[in-house]
Amino acid sequence: MKVTYFYKITDIILISLLILSSGGLLFVFNRNICYAIFLGALLLAVLFSKDKLKTREVYSALLTSFTILFLFYINYIFAISTQTINKYAYYFIVCTVSILTLLYFRNNKKKDIFINRLYFVLKIVLFHAGLNFFAYFFIKNNLSTISSISNDYETFFNIFFYVPKKCLVSVFGLEFCRNQGLFWEPGILQAFLNILFFLEAFIIKKSKALLIIIGFVILTTYSTTGLSILLLQGIVYIHNEFKKNKLFLFIVAVLIPIYLVLQVNIEDKVQGEKEASFQKRFFDLTQPFYIALENPITGIGLDSEQFQKLREEFYFTSSTLDYIHNQTGLGLKVSVTDKGSSNSIMFLLAATGFPTTILFIYLFFKQQIIKDKRWLWMIIIIISVMSEPLLLRPFFFIFIVSGFMSFYQKIMIHKQQFQ
Repeated sequence: MKVTYFYKITDIILISLLILSSGGLLFVFNRNICYAIFLGALLLAVLFSKDKLKTREVYSALLTSFTILFLFYINYIFAISTQTINKYAYYFIVCTVSILTLLYFRNNKKKDIFINRLYFVLKIVLFHAGLNFFAYFFIKNNLSTISSISNDYETFFNIFFYVPKKCLVSVFGLEFCRNQGLFWEPGILQAFLNILFFLEAFIIKKSKALLIIIGFVILTTYSTTGLSILLLQGIVYIHNEFKKNKLFLFIVAVLIPIYLVLQVNIEDKVQGEKEASFQKRFFDLTQPFYIALENPITGIGLDSEQFQKLREEFYFTSSTLDYIHNQTGLGLKVSVTDKGSSNSIMFLLAATGFPTTILFIYLFFKQQIIKDKRWLWMIIIIISVMSEPLLLRPFFFIFIVSGFMSFYQKIMIHKQQFQ
């Protein structure tokens, strides 16, 4: 019993580090130390696991590692500008921790152990985020400032975090600070909360009350993307439940405030004070595509700093702007930026070119971690990584790794059958 409890704690620690390494403020302020701890914990967990390592799992992990590193090496060699080796070292670490995490949980583990541990940790994230939202009204005058390279945060003893200068909003007369929980951006919190909603609604199915709580906390992020995903999930969930229980219509009422807040949010961002946010995301969707068209095979390189410099010099021609407007009906008011891309799929496209990106996205869809309601799951994840720079972070990169490992395992199985 004690041994089982020890391994359960180990699982929870690893999943927590996996989530926090994908947008958590702990890794923002202590990245090198945290990744060293994460990598060390993974190595110990894999080497001293109670289950003997399966040869097939090890081989598929090694082949996945070699393939991804080879693609990154090609990208580094053929980049159009000098790349910083530290940036590629970071991606090497991301690749390593993703592969080791998946190897640990796939090796002789029960089928749903990863999902169950993820569900448990995300409930802790939910609990903290709920406290984070309500605590602001009581502690907003007792916050201290901590600074990172990209932003300044207000914190209460490093327990609760806010960015009032950017995230203070007023909805229907209620003024509050957008909830970011343990992460550097409300959009990242909503992504993980929508993942929790999916797990609860379509896989775990333990508590309808928890779904309402998750929905409320997602509302507190005031994220357009988060509210859109939540509304989609709510509609799918109600459709499924209505087939089973005709009296379940009362749940429809839960979607009404979500829709109303989403409507206000969209109007504010498309035509109101937050229009710059919409324009930035629209720009991040279009500009990297045109950069990729000029560098279609190997891209411009994965160094985000070099990518930002190139963006400053890459201007849309008037004909391009007219074409975008004619095709979408939206006017692009931004012609250049010196910031990184919030759309991590389009960044990957510009950075690595079409062949590597198509391969990664294909294997992303072929992931074997979440199989129930796969179509809805992939919509949630794709929208999330297209709205935040998350695809090349460990939690999300692990789904690409899953596709790679499953592909190599199928090859090994077929090879054994023909021997």
